[in-house]
Amino acid sequence: MTAANAPERRPGARPANARGASRLAAVQALYQMELGGASIEEVLAEFETWRLGQELDGDTYRGADAAFFRDLVRGVVAEQRELDARIHESLVEGWPLARLDVTLRAILRAAAWELSAKRDVPARVVITEFVDVAKAFFGSDEPRMVNGVLDTLARGYRPAEFDTAAPVRPAR
Repeated sequence: MTAANAPERRPGARPANARGASRLAAVQALYQMELGGASIEEVLAEFETWRLGQELDGDTYRGADAAFFRDLVRGVVAEQRELDARIHESLVEGWPLARLDVTLRAILRAAAWELSAKRDVPARVVITEFVDVAKAFFGSDEPRMVNGVLDTLARGYRPAEFDTAAPVRPAR
């Protein structure tokens, strides 16, 4: 999976800032770990040495916040069981997490961890950032699905950030 500058290649995706580049790299690292079986330390070292802010195979990777990248990857690995359970509960019935594409699982896990553990970024910003990551890899359907699942997760992890007194629409 190579998407070094992918957010700029897909229509509707915005260029990434340092944290956005970290999110994209974390998704790529999680993907690589799941498919390749590399250890977390091997993958972190590879990304920090050869990818973050570097040129690889003609693609220049954006500069990323290395500490944020490490926190995301380590956090997902450490809490993957809990994250997977929460994500599974947020999916449409009949669509288990294992049925999703590896990249989608990595996106949802990274976003779920950030929503659960990093309170310095508003939930709606986290959702938007990871929808942009999804747009780097997929067309319109997957980013919409990511948006819906992350909205559900965010309301569970951070209910105070959402207006629970939404106006009731009159019946027609």
